[in-house]
Amino acid sequence: MIYAEILAGGKGTRMGNVPMPKQFLTLGTKPIVIHTLEKFLLNSRFNVIVVVVPMAWVSYMKNLVKEFLDSDERIRVVEGGADRNATLMNGIKAIDNEFGLNDDDVIITHDSVRPFITHRIIEDNIDGVLEYGAVDTVIPAIDTIVEAHDNILTDIPQRSAMYQGQTPQSFNIKKLVTAFASLTDDEKETLTDAAKIMVLKGDGVHIVTGDQSNFKVTTSFDLNMAQALVGKRED
Repeated sequence: MIYAEILAGGKGTRMGNVPMPKQFLTLGTKPIVIHTLEKFLLNSRFNVIVVVVPMAWVSYMKNLVKEFLDSDERIRVVEGGADRNATLMNGIKAIDNEFGLNDDDVIITHDSVRPFITHRIIEDNIDGVLEYGAVDTVIPAIDTIVEAHDNILTDIPQRSAMYQGQTPQSFNIKKLVTAFASLTDDEKETLTDAAKIMVLKGDGVHIVTGDQSNFKVTTSFDLNMAQALVGKRED
């Protein structure tokens, strides 16, 4: 089966003084997370779409699904975990509990606050994960990337080999679960995203080309830019 998991477990602390986690803020006429969900619901290849949210927001999210998406039968709302990877694994646990896990099951994981994901990126992730077992969405780095420690520049990597990570990140579910379970506590503390789980275990992760428009709404500047884009599309 082909699953999607929308990661909506963040608290949005970098957004500043806002009344709720950023994924629930209004963009145009509906919450950001609803814009994102709509993109995935348009793809008929998904059997189930899991939305993972903080425990205190589970009922709120279920009400949003009822209000904006007519309680689409493919959607499940489940409780997240203490961090990004715990949230990811909670979504997979919910899938395992309801459907069980098969060797060829795959999952397309996506940030809830990337509402401008395209159909092409979703399709490339599905095709890529079915062929390779693990794919990450990236765009080529435009600016020069520098490395620094203690405020001292230590390296300037070759820009042609540098990319900026986006989502989706997509995996064969059993391979991801096995790799995560084999990590040491020290390795888990270095995780910044799910693709690194596979990288740490030496498993190849193929890349899918993202898009500049697939940006993450993290700061108030991002939200203003997203509002402008939505307004332009609705004109």
